[in-house]
Amino acid sequence: MRSKTLEKLSAADAEAILKYLPERIRAAPFARAAEIEYPIEIVVEMAIASFLDSEALGFADCKPGRGN
Repeated sequence: MRSKTLEKLSAADAEAILKYLPERIRAAPFARAAEIEYPIEIVVEMAIASFLDSEALGFADCKPGRGN
């Protein structure tokens, strides 16, 4: 039986990843998520993507409330 590959993290996946980090590092993504009003799973995805690919969508690209 083949497993289905997911294209994005769930909130539970993001929290499972973050629970292994030291508290001060774990707090930063939650603070950023609250600041930009994005779900924690999106913030974790952006952090991983920007680490792996400098051209990926990153935190500097997130400007809530701009555009429409």
